[in-house]
Amino acid sequence: MKVGKTFKVKFRRRRLNKTNFKKRLGLLKSKTTRLVIRRTNSSNIIQLIDFVKGNDLTLVGVNSKKLSEFGWNGNTKNISAAYLTGLLAGKMALQKNIKKAVLDIGLNTPISGSRIFSALKGVIDSGMEINAGEKAFPSEERISGKHIELYANSLTESELQNKFGAIIKKGFNVKQFTKEFEKVKTNILNMK
Repeated sequence: MKVGKTFKVKFRRRRLNKTNFKKRLGLLKSKTTRLVIRRTNSSNIIQLIDFVKGNDLTLVGVNSKKLSEFGWNGNTKNISAAYLTGLLAGKMALQKNIKKAVLDIGLNTPISGSRIFSALKGVIDSGMEINAGEKAFPSEERISGKHIELYANSLTESELQNKFGAIIKKGFNVKQFTKEFEKVKTNILNMK
């Protein structure tokens, strides 16, 4: 009688493409707080997580929707919002005396200039120590939304309403995007 190979079922989170356990184990072996950055269709989520007694303990958690408390009425899923969310998460981490972390992007593909690296730049600009190469970050003009401002200024009023009507109703001035960005950035940096 021929004996076949035993089939080993992968962990459920691996089968569902939610966790790469090999990568996770490497991050946990560093024994450093993980900076977890996730993006959704409507927001950016940043958490600082420690592994304690077999479980993950969230030390700081920020969703880009929290930016409205600092005066941000714009889109919460773009590169500018990701940077501001990272800046806010970094400031909150420093208040809890967390000064160093290692980046965890999960199953996301690392693409230079993406929302993930914009958020990472925000965390680093807050004063936290995280190893990262400068090539991965988007340009300062892109982070501040200069390209959006230029585009908005090239549109007619009806086109502007069609493209940005939802955030204009909230009181966001798209034609002065960089001013709006700098105002919120200042509010976050001055937070106590």
